[in-house]
Amino acid sequence: MTNLTSQNSTTDAEALRPEDEIARRHAQLDKLTKLYGDPFHITKFDKTHSATAVKTQFEALAAGEKTTQQVSVAGRVMAIRNGGMFIVILDDTDRLQIFHDIKAVTPQQKELLDLIDLGDIIGVAGLVRRTPRGEITVDATELKILSKALEPPPEKFHGLKDVEARFRHREQDLVATPRTRDTLRARYRMIAGIRQFLYERGFLEVETPMLHVIAGGASAKPFVTHHNALDLPLYMRIAPELHLKRLVIGGISEKVFEINRNFRNEGISPRHNPEFTMLELYQAYVDFTSMIEITEAIVYHIAVMLHGTGKVKFGELELDFTPPWPRRGMVDLIKEYTKTNLDLYAHPDAEDAREQAAKIGVKLEPGVSWGQVVEAVFGERVEHKLIQPTHVVDLPKEISPLAKAWPDRPHVAQRFETFVNGWEIANAFSELNDPREQRARFMEQAEQKRGPDDPPHPIDDDFIKAMAFGMPPMGGMGMGMDRLAMLMTDSQSIREVIAFPTMRPLDK
Repeated sequence: MTNLTSQNSTTDAEALRPEDEIARRHAQLDKLTKLYGDPFHITKFDKTHSATAVKTQFEALAAGEKTTQQVSVAGRVMAIRNGGMFIVILDDTDRLQIFHDIKAVTPQQKELLDLIDLGDIIGVAGLVRRTPRGEITVDATELKILSKALEPPPEKFHGLKDVEARFRHREQDLVATPRTRDTLRARYRMIAGIRQFLYERGFLEVETPMLHVIAGGASAKPFVTHHNALDLPLYMRIAPELHLKRLVIGGISEKVFEINRNFRNEGISPRHNPEFTMLELYQAYVDFTSMIEITEAIVYHIAVMLHGTGKVKFGELELDFTPPWPRRGMVDLIKEYTKTNLDLYAHPDAEDAREQAAKIGVKLEPGVSWGQVVEAVFGERVEHKLIQPTHVVDLPKEISPLAKAWPDRPHVAQRFETFVNGWEIANAFSELNDPREQRARFMEQAEQKRGPDDPPHPIDDDFIKAMAFGMPPMGGMGMGMDRLAMLMTDSQSIREVIAFPTMRPLDK
């Protein structure tokens, strides 16, 4: 964290209560407005250089060397020392030192310097030099206060130590904590990098609705809202899958993708936020094995782009994203880690599977299906042990209502889930394209035993009708952008990689 504070002699402002400090800043603004005009009326400042550009352009200056070149810079005041002799500003690239010769400034200039507070936005014009101590500095010839900070900065920019405050006031955290800026910038670079990767491979970026008449495309609790004009209940999107497939059916492109926001009315945890970002892509005339390849290629590309290598440090781990990644059957992994045989190749027996799960202490709702048993045992006993990137293949068809089954193994879906650090980061399959079977699957899904508070899964008749129009064979993949960003930035909580995570409101 930054460790920049005012190093003036102790002032009354430093000992003020927060409400008194705010009042003092308002008084400073009133005085500034009276003498120089309201800073909030300033509409522009002709900035010629960023902080980094100044340091780069004049990097060759020797200690003590001065230039005759004038630059204009602007940023937030992070430190004030010796009555304004030295001011440190921060822009979106770096910090930069500003110098005033206090012995030579006019009374009017000194009066303006006295009106500057930590957090103010200032613009400075001046000449560049390197101090005898080696720091690139702008010797100010002109200074303007462009915006007045009426709220005091967090602990004089020592950094926000209250974790909750960091997420509630991300703008302050971004100023005070370099790691926060680096983490979020890496996330946004990652998103841009994925877009470019897909553009170069012929994918078309599309948009699909966020408000749905039916909460479909995934099994999750939706957020419910109401459209007044139509007097219609609507659901916030839990997945874009069905609309994306309809675009491919319509022939807009054989390759489509959307980096989309989804909303699921479920728990909050270090890996879950109710509002989250997914990449979903679909490609006609390929199967799930092509989705394995593109999943590996995307993640490896991002690792190299951000780190220069496919090997990424995460906590004490080194995760190796170099393709190819292992492919392991779900029941094979269950057998390996629990010594329990829920063989997909035999005729599935739900009762026997429930009994075996009970023997190893996996508790289930009465009457759940064989596929749900496999899913539950895997989730409780296996997935957290999959640390290096691993594709888990051959999932039960019963828990894969949108995936094709293998012709010779009708209970097994052509599907995989990708796990890293014990987290699922991707889910993909060969897309079911038979509208008759799709309707039957939806009916079966609606009848499956669900949690006591879960309503029956809805059937999307519009999607069935679209499939009946003729849907090509295709592969589809969804990848969680938030979790991928966590892995790529060594972030242990999803809230670190979301600029404004969902928070419980503070009591008024």
